[in-house]
Amino acid sequence: MELRAAIVGGGIGGLSAACALRQRGIDVMVFEQTDALGEIGAGLSIFPNALRQLERMGLGPALAKVGAKIGDASQYCRADGTRVGSVVTTDSSGWNGMYGMHRADLLNVLAASIPGEAIQAGYRCIGFEQSAAAARLKFANGETVEADVVIAADGIHSALQKYVVEPTLPEYSGVRSYRGLIASDKLPGWPEAAHQVWMGDGKHFIVFPVRAGQLLNYVGFVPSPDPKAESWSAIGDRDELASSFIGWDAPVARLLEAVESCFWWGLYDRKPLQSWTNGRLALLGDAAHAMLPHLGQGGNQAIEDGIALAVLLEGRDPAEVPAILPQYETMRRVRTDVIQAEARKNGLRFDSKYEDLEQRDREVANSAAFRRWLFDYDVQNAAISQRQHSKVSPAHC
Repeated sequence: MELRAAIVGGGIGGLSAACALRQRGIDVMVFEQTDALGEIGAGLSIFPNALRQLERMGLGPALAKVGAKIGDASQYCRADGTRVGSVVTTDSSGWNGMYGMHRADLLNVLAASIPGEAIQAGYRCIGFEQSAAAARLKFANGETVEADVVIAADGIHSALQKYVVEPTLPEYSGVRSYRGLIASDKLPGWPEAAHQVWMGDGKHFIVFPVRAGQLLNYVGFVPSPDPKAESWSAIGDRDELASSFIGWDAPVARLLEAVESCFWWGLYDRKPLQSWTNGRLALLGDAAHAMLPHLGQGGNQAIEDGIALAVLLEGRDPAEVPAILPQYETMRRVRTDVIQAEARKNGLRFDSKYEDLEQRDREVANSAAFRRWLFDYDVQNAAISQRQHSKVSPAHC
C-alpha cells in the first residue's frame, strides 16, 4: 500500500521534502497557506551538504543555471579590509558545491520538479488530529485531508508545532539585520563568485552573488536594543543602514552608496525543542530547529531533514509510520543541536568586541575544520545507516 504524505508549507523545506519523497515512490501533496508559491527577495547559500542531495534528485543542471557559484576568492576581513582568512567553499575532497541563490529561484527549481496538481495553494492549516490508522488535517477553506504521515514544514511560526510540543519562546538576540539586493552592473569590477564577510566591533557585513551573478545579496548585522518584528519583509531605513557602517572598508561604503531600499528584521534565538514528532506528525526545518543565520545552514538543514524522512519512509507500510518518525528525530537532532549552538557562537564571533582581535581572527580562520564537518556530511547515507540498524514494529489499531 503506497504511503500518503501531506506536507504543510510550500517553502524550500516543504518542496525539497516533496521532491525527495516522490523520488522514493511516496504519494505526496503539499499545502501552502498563501494563494501562490513565492519567496521574498532574499538570498541564501547552498552548501555542499545540501547540494549533493539536490543533485541526486536530478536538480543539478537547473540549479547551475540560476545559482551563482562561489569560488576561492571568498574571504573574511576586518572592518578596515585587513584579510583574516578564506571562506571554505569545498568539502574535504575539494569539491566546490557552494552556490549563492535567490530564494525564489531555488523555489522555482523545486516546484518545477513536482506535478502542479501535487501543490495546493490557499490551504491554511487550522487543525490536526490522528488515530492509530491515519492523520487528518483541517484547513481554513473548509477542506480536510487524510494522510499516513504529516510533515510540518511551516516555518518558525508553525501552526502544527503545538500538536507535537510546547513551543519555545523566541528570545531577541539584540541584533537587527538589514538585507537587500543590488544589480551587479551597478558595481562594475565587484569580485565575481566571492562570498565576502567584513567583521567589526559588534557588527558584520556579508555580500555574495545570486541569480547567476546578476544580483548581489547583502546583509548587515548591527546591535539594537529595539526589537524588530521577526519578519523578512519589513521596510528598512537605508540611511540608518549606511550610518551603521561609516568608516568601514571602501567596498562596503561603495555598495551602501548604491543601495536604494532595504528590508530589516530582528534576529530571535530559540532553545531546542523537546520533541519533533508525535505519532504520524513530524516537524521539519525551522518548525523543528529554527536557528540564527550565522552559519547560513537553515535552508540546508531543512533539505537534509527531507532526505532523511524520505529514506526512512521509503517502502514502509502506513502502520509503521509512528515507529519510524522518532528515528528521524533521533538521527537529525544530534546534528541540528550542534549547528544551532554553533550558529549562535559564530554570530558572537563575527560581532566580537574582543580587545584582542587576533584571538577573534584566529577563531574565524580556524573554523575550517568545523565547516568541513558541516559540508562532508551525507544525510542520505546517514539515514540508510539509521534504517539498517533500526527495527520497526507496526503500530496496532
